[in-house]
Amino acid sequence: MAVRLLYCVFEKTGGLDKLGDVKEQAKVRYFYIDVWRGIAIVMMIVFHFAYDLSFFKYIEIDFNSEPFWLNFRTLIVTVFLCLVGISLQLAAKRTLNFQRYFRRVGLLVGAAALVSVGSYFIFSDNLIYFGVLHFIAVASVLGLLFRKLFWINLVLGLVIIISGIQFYQGVFAPSFWYWTGLMSDRPYRVDYVPLFPWFGVVLIGMFLARVIENYELLSAASRGGHWIVDTLAWGGRHSLLIYLLHQPLLFGGFYSVIFFMSLNK
Repeated sequence: MAVRLLYCVFEKTGGLDKLGDVKEQAKVRYFYIDVWRGIAIVMMIVFHFAYDLSFFKYIEIDFNSEPFWLNFRTLIVTVFLCLVGISLQLAAKRTLNFQRYFRRVGLLVGAAALVSVGSYFIFSDNLIYFGVLHFIAVASVLGLLFRKLFWINLVLGLVIIISGIQFYQGVFAPSFWYWTGLMSDRPYRVDYVPLFPWFGVVLIGMFLARVIENYELLSAASRGGHWIVDTLAWGGRHSLLIYLLHQPLLFGGFYSVIFFMSLNK
């Protein structure tokens, strides 16, 4: 039943960042955007597999301080959120059906709630309350205000990124404001994607989409041909479903290993 619910959410949203909706006859997918999303999915699974190895005490990694893993996570989130901006802008050049669009945003909020509930039972003291899905839901609404902009999105994006890295203010210390990312003592969470600096990445993605449009750098008709590229594109098209299911499957695998190893003792 849970899997069918997740598949329903996936079918309605169409992917981790494919939230723009248009008239049925105008739906378009960009093959190489799906490929890049698939690459980000692979990197995410690698990261979480390493995290789970640490969680189950097979290896020792401090994901909150070791530069490689901090930078790897930053790269993964950057690719995902840049694609959110690109996809939103490319969808915005066609006629948006706002009723369907906000219904899909609502379903994404539901998927984010599932992640929060799951993190409560798995990590308890490390609740995910503003992770990547929560952020994408908010950014999908805010991003609509910036669809008509071009170079301003690049400038604003850089300002938001720099502000999120450099600006800290004590007034944002209460946990209610953690979603902003502007507090001086940022909480460590397994999945934490605040508005600052990450909305700046979305705006830069929207700027890049305008560049792609103006110079016709991508064709919706593009196809791969190699099975690896086609597999990555498939993963990109099914990104939300993979995102929701990969950790339960990984945890199930680790618990299975622990169970069978205990039988041999």
